[in-house]
Amino acid sequence: MMQHVRPAIMMIIAMTVLTGLAYPLAITGIAQVLFPYQANGSLIRINGKIIGSALIGQGFTSPRYFHPRPSATTGPNPKDPSKTIRVPYAADNSSGSNLGPTSRELVAHVQARAAVLAKEDPGTPVPVDLVTSSASGLDPDITPAGALFQVPAVAKARGLPESVVRRLVIAHITPRFLGVLGEPHVNVLKLNLALDALHP
Repeated sequence: MMQHVRPAIMMIIAMTVLTGLAYPLAITGIAQVLFPYQANGSLIRINGKIIGSALIGQGFTSPRYFHPRPSATTGPNPKDPSKTIRVPYAADNSSGSNLGPTSRELVAHVQARAAVLAKEDPGTPVPVDLVTSSASGLDPDITPAGALFQVPAVAKARGLPESVVRRLVIAHITPRFLGVLGEPHVNVLKLNLALDALHP
Protein backbone atom coordinates (compact mmCIF):
# COMPACT_ATOMS: atom_id res chain seq x y z
CA MET A 1 0.00 0.00 0.00
CA MET A 2 2.84 2.41 0.81
CA GLN A 3 4.10 2.08 -2.77
CA HIS A 4 0.90 3.87 -3.85
CA VAL A 5 0.60 6.35 -0.95
CA ARG A 6 4.22 7.55 -0.96
CA PRO A 7 4.22 8.82 -4.60
CA ALA A 8 0.91 10.62 -3.95
CA ILE A 9 2.31 12.37 -0.87
CA MET A 10 5.51 13.31 -2.71
CA MET A 11 3.47 14.68 -5.62
CA ILE A 12 1.37 16.82 -3.24
CA ILE A 13 4.53 18.21 -1.62
CA ALA A 14 6.21 18.85 -4.96
CA MET A 15 3.15 20.58 -6.47
CA THR A 16 2.65 22.64 -3.30
CA VAL A 17 6.23 23.89 -3.46
CA LEU A 18 6.06 24.46 -7.21
CA THR A 19 2.65 26.11 -7.52
CA GLY A 20 2.30 27.52 -3.99
CA LEU A 21 5.80 28.96 -3.53
CA ALA A 22 8.08 28.90 -6.56
CA TYR A 23 5.55 30.10 -9.17
CA PRO A 24 4.09 32.99 -7.10
CA LEU A 25 7.56 34.16 -6.08
CA ALA A 26 8.79 34.05 -9.67
CA ILE A 27 5.76 35.96 -10.99
CA THR A 28 6.04 38.52 -8.18
CA GLY A 29 9.72 39.03 -8.96
CA ILE A 30 9.07 39.43 -12.69
CA ALA A 31 6.23 41.87 -12.01
CA GLN A 32 8.41 43.95 -9.68
CA VAL A 33 11.09 44.22 -12.37
CA LEU A 34 8.87 44.80 -15.42
CA PHE A 35 5.78 46.53 -13.95
CA PRO A 36 6.67 47.91 -10.49
CA TYR A 37 3.96 50.62 -10.55
CA GLN A 38 1.16 48.15 -11.31
CA ALA A 39 2.59 45.38 -9.10
CA ASN A 40 2.54 47.68 -6.08
CA GLY A 41 -1.09 48.76 -6.48
CA SER A 42 -0.80 51.69 -8.92
CA LEU A 43 -0.20 54.00 -5.96
CA ILE A 44 -0.10 57.73 -6.60
CA ARG A 45 2.40 59.72 -4.53
CA ILE A 46 2.95 63.41 -4.06
CA ASN A 47 6.22 64.48 -2.43
CA GLY A 48 6.76 60.87 -1.35
CA LYS A 49 3.37 60.62 0.38
CA ILE A 50 0.82 58.07 -0.83
CA ILE A 51 -2.48 59.83 -1.52
CA GLY A 52 -4.37 57.00 -3.17
CA SER A 53 -4.47 54.41 -5.89
CA ALA A 54 -5.44 54.92 -9.52
CA LEU A 55 -7.46 51.68 -9.19
CA ILE A 56 -9.66 52.56 -6.19
CA GLY A 57 -12.24 55.32 -6.03
CA GLN A 58 -12.22 57.95 -3.31
CA GLY A 59 -15.09 59.97 -1.92
CA PHE A 60 -14.52 63.57 -2.95
CA THR A 61 -17.27 65.66 -1.35
CA SER A 62 -16.06 69.24 -1.79
CA PRO A 63 -17.69 71.18 -4.66
CA ARG A 64 -14.14 72.17 -5.68
CA TYR A 65 -13.52 68.61 -6.91
CA PHE A 66 -14.98 66.23 -9.46
CA HIS A 67 -17.02 63.51 -7.79
CA PRO A 68 -16.79 59.77 -8.55
CA ARG A 69 -19.63 57.31 -8.98
CA PRO A 70 -21.68 56.64 -5.86
CA SER A 71 -20.41 53.75 -3.75
CA ALA A 72 -22.56 51.03 -2.18
CA THR A 73 -19.84 49.48 -0.01
CA THR A 74 -20.62 48.79 3.65
CA GLY A 75 -18.75 48.10 6.85
CA PRO A 76 -19.45 46.88 10.40
CA ASN A 77 -21.56 49.19 12.53
CA PRO A 78 -19.32 50.40 15.39
CA LYS A 79 -22.35 50.42 17.70
CA ASP A 80 -23.51 46.93 16.71
CA PRO A 81 -20.94 44.70 14.91
CA SER A 82 -23.69 42.29 13.89
CA LYS A 83 -25.05 44.99 11.55
CA THR A 84 -23.56 46.98 8.72
CA ILE A 85 -23.67 50.64 7.75
CA ARG A 86 -22.78 52.45 4.55
CA VAL A 87 -19.04 53.11 4.29
CA PRO A 88 -18.44 54.56 0.81
CA TYR A 89 -15.32 53.39 -1.04
CA ALA A 90 -14.39 50.81 1.63
CA ALA A 91 -11.55 49.08 -0.20
CA ASP A 92 -11.57 46.17 2.24
CA ASN A 93 -15.20 45.38 1.48
CA SER A 94 -15.82 45.71 -2.23
CA SER A 95 -19.48 45.19 -3.07
CA GLY A 96 -22.35 46.45 -5.17
CA SER A 97 -25.81 47.33 -3.95
CA ASN A 98 -27.32 44.14 -5.42
CA LEU A 99 -30.46 46.15 -6.14
CA GLY A 100 -32.23 45.20 -9.39
CA PRO A 101 -33.94 47.57 -11.84
CA THR A 102 -37.34 46.92 -10.22
CA SER A 103 -36.10 47.77 -6.72
CA ARG A 104 -37.95 50.69 -5.15
CA GLU A 105 -34.90 51.46 -3.01
CA LEU A 106 -32.70 51.75 -6.12
CA VAL A 107 -35.25 54.00 -7.85
CA ALA A 108 -35.45 56.21 -4.75
CA HIS A 109 -31.63 56.51 -4.54
CA VAL A 110 -31.30 57.34 -8.23
CA GLN A 111 -34.09 59.92 -8.12
CA ALA A 112 -32.60 61.59 -5.04
CA ARG A 113 -29.12 61.78 -6.58
CA ALA A 114 -30.50 63.00 -9.91
CA ALA A 115 -32.49 65.76 -8.16
CA VAL A 116 -29.34 67.04 -6.41
CA LEU A 117 -27.26 66.95 -9.60
CA ALA A 118 -29.99 68.58 -11.69
CA LYS A 119 -29.66 71.69 -9.51
CA GLU A 120 -25.97 71.95 -10.43
CA ASP A 121 -26.65 72.12 -14.16
CA PRO A 122 -30.38 72.64 -14.84
CA GLY A 123 -31.64 71.48 -18.21
CA THR A 124 -28.72 69.10 -18.84
CA PRO A 125 -29.46 65.35 -18.69
CA VAL A 126 -27.68 63.71 -15.74
CA PRO A 127 -25.27 60.95 -16.89
CA VAL A 128 -26.29 57.56 -15.52
CA ASP A 129 -22.90 56.80 -13.97
CA LEU A 130 -23.27 59.76 -11.59
CA VAL A 131 -26.44 58.30 -10.04
CA THR A 132 -25.67 54.56 -10.03
CA SER A 133 -22.93 52.71 -8.17
CA SER A 134 -20.59 50.27 -9.87
CA ALA A 135 -20.57 46.53 -9.19
CA SER A 136 -17.46 46.88 -7.01
CA GLY A 137 -18.38 50.14 -5.27
CA LEU A 138 -14.77 51.20 -5.86
CA ASP A 139 -14.79 52.36 -9.48
CA PRO A 140 -12.09 55.07 -9.85
CA ASP A 141 -13.37 56.21 -13.25
CA ILE A 142 -16.36 58.07 -14.63
CA THR A 143 -17.50 58.55 -18.20
CA PRO A 144 -16.40 61.63 -20.14
CA ALA A 145 -20.06 62.73 -20.04
CA GLY A 146 -20.02 62.38 -16.24
CA ALA A 147 -16.91 64.54 -15.97
CA LEU A 148 -18.09 67.17 -18.46
CA PHE A 149 -21.43 67.42 -16.64
CA GLN A 150 -19.56 68.52 -13.50
CA VAL A 151 -17.48 71.20 -15.26
CA PRO A 152 -19.80 74.18 -14.55
CA ALA A 153 -20.09 73.40 -10.81
CA VAL A 154 -16.33 72.79 -10.35
CA ALA A 155 -15.41 75.88 -12.40
CA LYS A 156 -17.78 78.02 -10.32
CA ALA A 157 -16.43 76.65 -7.01
CA ARG A 158 -12.85 77.29 -8.14
CA GLY A 159 -13.48 80.65 -9.78
CA LEU A 160 -12.14 79.34 -13.09
CA PRO A 161 -13.49 79.75 -16.62
CA GLU A 162 -15.51 76.72 -17.72
CA SER A 163 -13.41 76.48 -20.89
CA VAL A 164 -10.24 75.92 -18.83
CA VAL A 165 -11.82 73.16 -16.74
CA ARG A 166 -13.39 71.56 -19.81
CA ARG A 167 -10.00 71.44 -21.57
CA LEU A 168 -8.53 69.76 -18.48
CA VAL A 169 -11.26 67.10 -18.56
CA ILE A 170 -10.76 66.46 -22.28
CA ALA A 171 -7.00 66.11 -21.72
CA HIS A 172 -7.67 63.40 -19.09
CA ILE A 173 -10.00 61.22 -21.15
CA THR A 174 -8.45 57.78 -21.58
CA PRO A 175 -9.58 56.33 -24.94
CA ARG A 176 -10.43 52.71 -25.68
CA PHE A 177 -7.42 50.39 -25.39
CA LEU A 178 -6.10 49.73 -28.90
CA GLY A 179 -9.09 51.69 -30.15
CA VAL A 180 -11.56 48.85 -29.54
CA LEU A 181 -11.37 47.50 -25.96
CA GLY A 182 -13.28 49.10 -23.10
CA GLU A 183 -14.91 52.51 -23.03
CA PRO A 184 -13.44 56.02 -22.84
CA HIS A 185 -13.16 57.07 -19.20
CA VAL A 186 -11.73 59.68 -16.83
CA ASN A 187 -9.82 58.78 -13.67
CA VAL A 188 -11.31 61.05 -10.98
CA LEU A 189 -8.26 61.11 -8.68
CA LYS A 190 -5.85 61.99 -11.50
CA LEU A 191 -8.23 64.66 -12.80
CA ASN A 192 -8.58 66.23 -9.34
CA LEU A 193 -4.80 66.21 -8.86
CA ALA A 194 -4.39 67.98 -12.19
CA LEU A 195 -7.05 70.45 -11.09
CA ASP A 196 -5.13 71.19 -7.89
CA ALA A 197 -1.92 71.61 -9.86
CA LEU A 198 -3.70 74.08 -12.12
CA HIS A 199 -5.49 75.95 -9.33
CA PRO A 200 -4.57 74.95 -5.74
